[in-house]
Amino acid sequence: MKLSNNQHLSENGDGSDLNPPLRNPFVHELRFTPLEKIRIGVMTVTVFPVRLLFAAFLMLLAWPFAFAATLGRSELAVEEQTWWRRLCDTALRVIMRAMWFCGGFHWVTVKGRPAPPSQAPILTLAPHSSYFDAIPITMTMASIVMKTESKNIPLWGTLIKFIRPVFVSRSDQDSRRKTVEEIKRRAHGVGEWPQIMIFPEGTCTNRSCLITFKPGAFIPAVPVQPVVLRYPNKMVKARLFLLTLILWLTLCQFHNPIEIEYLPLYTPSEEEKNNPALFANNVRSIMAKALELPVTDLSFDDCQLSLATGPLRVPSNSSLLQFNRLARRLGLVFSACRARKLWGDRLGLEDFAQYLDLPVTDMLTELHGLFNRHGDGLIDVREYVIALSVVCRPSKAMDTLRLAFGMYGAEEDGAIMEKELASILRMALGVPEVDVTELFTAIDTHNTGKITYDEIHRFVEQHPDFSHEYLLPSRATPSIPHTAALVNGFSGDSRDTEDQTCSLPGQKRKED
Repeated sequence: MKLSNNQHLSENGDGSDLNPPLRNPFVHELRFTPLEKIRIGVMTVTVFPVRLLFAAFLMLLAWPFAFAATLGRSELAVEEQTWWRRLCDTALRVIMRAMWFCGGFHWVTVKGRPAPPSQAPILTLAPHSSYFDAIPITMTMASIVMKTESKNIPLWGTLIKFIRPVFVSRSDQDSRRKTVEEIKRRAHGVGEWPQIMIFPEGTCTNRSCLITFKPGAFIPAVPVQPVVLRYPNKMVKARLFLLTLILWLTLCQFHNPIEIEYLPLYTPSEEEKNNPALFANNVRSIMAKALELPVTDLSFDDCQLSLATGPLRVPSNSSLLQFNRLARRLGLVFSACRARKLWGDRLGLEDFAQYLDLPVTDMLTELHGLFNRHGDGLIDVREYVIALSVVCRPSKAMDTLRLAFGMYGAEEDGAIMEKELASILRMALGVPEVDVTELFTAIDTHNTGKITYDEIHRFVEQHPDFSHEYLLPSRATPSIPHTAALVNGFSGDSRDTEDQTCSLPGQKRKED
């Protein structure tokens, strides 16, 4: 693949021409100096257990107030704010603030002026990076959009229900529609409901950029107040998925600074009211400017590809990420059967457009150019099929390898040689070149000069992380930091170099 060098930050925030971030926003790697390791070790045996004990006690103390306040509460209407409910609300704010204090968040810097619910029924917060993003929520007791499973968490689930969240199930499409309708209902309640705090990114990042905003917060077409979060302490940037790790590292810091800035109220224009995506991108541009961060055409679903586990994990410099962006925009879906009749053919742009049943557009031209390795205007359709299989089925690496062996294998036994394995893995990993000599020798134990799918399948069962053991350590740039230029795409043309990571919206998984 050859990626174009004319990408730039979009002036209108439409996400069409965006620079890739300096690094993969879904990956973060902590590296400690010897002094930091010593400090963490000392804090682990001294301060950490004390803080953890006090935080647990305060959470237990908060539970009765949250439980009492939710008794007899209706899910469809806001009840009258009686004196005892106001008492519970005040008590919970104090207890939650004390809990964060025990965690090292001794003071919270707040900039700007929060708008009342009657002016801004929705608050949009970014970047979303850790559980500690709950601090502004507990300070305001605003409602949030939460996964349905969260309300079943012991103790914490009762506290969540107290703030009247909007629950959503990511696996239920109908639930998403209902969530949007509920947000609209509350947003048009003229200040009757508490404000809704929404993290429009929809997932956690390492705060290196702002990814694509989901439109849910902007569909109601009401004024929103952007809120940006800053954590100067690098320990709070660890991956959210490693909850015990981030909790341990955070509590092992003497002080954890946090800054919350309320930006001016944003009132959508008529065009933005009719176009939630435009509304979302314009708000994101304002927040990115305040944070001095780049924006990238990347969304929640891309986390699935970027962090997929298995033998073919996509490296941070993979051009599959750029391909995924174009594939989704063009509405491409995976279909091995449709490609079978063209296995081995080389297609020009016109033939490729006919094969996909799409018109020739700039976007299709760019996608075709990604696979134009020899600069002759022709692409090997097998490479396109492998790349599409990976981005559509990131968790089914062995299915992709089986498909690839079917396309490249000899008719008599389905075996492939070393150069064909290199072509397959180069496409499956999305890297310019890959040295498979050591890997091929390890698989070809009989020295036949060729291997079958069954042989590589047995090898993968014994070496489930073979791509990192045999291919990527010396070939891929580490996730963080990017210190060397990466060759664009799958082409080995060293004249075309530029740092390259995620720059795409989510890929909808469809399989044939």
